[in-house]
Amino acid sequence: MSLLSALCLAPGVLHRPRVILHQLRRRFQPRCPSASVFPTQNGKVAIVTGGTKGIGYQTVKHLARLGMHVIIAGNSESDGQEAVRKIKEETLTGKVEFLYCDLASMKSIRQFVQQFRAKKCPLHVLVNNAGVMLVPERKTVDGFEEHFGLNYLGHFLLTNLLLDTLEQSGTHSHNARIITVSSATHYVGKLHLNDLQSRCSYSPHGAYAQSKLALVLFTYRLQHLLTANGSHVTANVVDPGVVNTELYKHVFWVVKVVKWMTAWLFFKTPEEGASTTIYAAVSPEMEGAGGCYLYNEERTKSADVAYDEELQRKLWTESCKMVGISDEASRLP
Repeated sequence: MSLLSALCLAPGVLHRPRVILHQLRRRFQPRCPSASVFPTQNGKVAIVTGGTKGIGYQTVKHLARLGMHVIIAGNSESDGQEAVRKIKEETLTGKVEFLYCDLASMKSIRQFVQQFRAKKCPLHVLVNNAGVMLVPERKTVDGFEEHFGLNYLGHFLLTNLLLDTLEQSGTHSHNARIITVSSATHYVGKLHLNDLQSRCSYSPHGAYAQSKLALVLFTYRLQHLLTANGSHVTANVVDPGVVNTELYKHVFWVVKVVKWMTAWLFFKTPEEGASTTIYAAVSPEMEGAGGCYLYNEERTKSADVAYDEELQRKLWTESCKMVGISDEASRLP
């Protein structure tokens, strides 16, 4: 995370200068050139949420270029069809399609999964990419605070509903992969188990950071459960860095001006931002590896609180209640 994004996204971060310096150092860390060369993925199927724009679009395009059949899950039919058209033109592949899925609606997510299952195809890669950032206080159709409901709960439900298909598709030598996009903002996030909906005190910055921390906790707990079940599925979380996308449309106009002036220095392009997601999805180096936090195509340490196993369990149990699924994990350690 850059100094600019730290100022914009995390109230109180100014009291933690080490965080700012750490994120600035990570932003300019060079990537290994060979890391971007991946084997073809012919015959494999992927779902990418929020794949019509920004990081998601670039992820879809690169996976399709590698030969994957990619399904874009998004909440705009027009944007979805336009993305499909452009990617087919750019990659010269017909293996891209769009299915409607509004992650702010539990009903829509269930309908999407039913549509996908009707295709009777495998699922080798699930990329939980979609999200909102710094939106004003508002609720989803199910009554959840939007950051928590869409960024986290939507992906929590989607992943759980697709687990059976992922487990059936993974093999000992080629695990199915779940990649969840979080953010360095999770380092300053706090999980309020007694007020996950931010009803007591709403802050766009705090709500966004909490949703991104929840995604890291979720990934670690999910990997624990997958390992306990002997599943040929891995779950990892990625930090794309500070990327110049439309997510910043809700920041103050002054910040937009500063962003416009400094984007070349502090911000990655969407293609650069997608590189770690693509790496997690297809790199042979990540075969069989789960429970990792990745940045710049390298494993790194997430926030200390994300490793709290009791907090992971509590969040998982509460999330199951909120989305209305059984907590089978309660029978596991």
